[in-house]
Amino acid sequence: MPAQSKAADSPSTPLAGHRTEVDRSYRGLANQVLELIAAGEFKSGDRLPAERALAERFKVSRTSVREAIIALEVNGTVEVRGGSGIYVCPPNVRLASFEFAQGPGPIEALRARALIESEVAAQAAADRKDGDLDAIFATIADMRDHMQDKAGNEAADREFHLAIAGATGNKVLVQAVAAIWDGSRSSQLWTRMEQHFSSLEMRSASLADHQRIFDGILARDPDQARAAMRGHLERVIREFTQAWR
Repeated sequence: MPAQSKAADSPSTPLAGHRTEVDRSYRGLANQVLELIAAGEFKSGDRLPAERALAERFKVSRTSVREAIIALEVNGTVEVRGGSGIYVCPPNVRLASFEFAQGPGPIEALRARALIESEVAAQAAADRKDGDLDAIFATIADMRDHMQDKAGNEAADREFHLAIAGATGNKVLVQAVAAIWDGSRSSQLWTRMEQHFSSLEMRSASLADHQRIFDGILARDPDQARAAMRGHLERVIREFTQAWR
């Protein structure tokens, strides 16, 4: 049997088209783009290929591409120009030292929430007490009162999801929902993604989603509550993965 080429095991494997043990996370893709810029394939001022083209080239999901682009924007490697595209920044504006954050990206966390919190909502519909309804409804009212106040609205949003977890009577679920929420939103990637896509219209849509979730819990209908929660979080994912405006 002929000996394998050493190139197959070299760090440049992803650039040579080999897919063995390639890091397909957003961090892995971001590092590959950095390597291409260092190699001169993408130069300062160049427009990067569209997200779909990058996903096909590196055989990753468009979600990973979106998160990688956000990470590269945070470290000053690229500039996202709404309605135009993604451009390589001059070397003098890039951070001299930067490490991509560990842990899941924002969209990965949202997908986990869609799976977990849809079941939490279903359980809340089965187990809730009248006092739980009062607590959940109070967060909806608070969210409505803070539609023009992004920070206040977000705080009420968080309390809504925790109140639903609390309605299950399971403290572990409360801790799990809080951990995923706080962990994802504390990252620079989440902050930058919200800068691109968060809007009053998005907050209004979330308020309407919350009312539908509440209605399912009020009706003691686990299927309705589950579907409403999943629909809510999947809509947020769609908002965050839409084409750059």
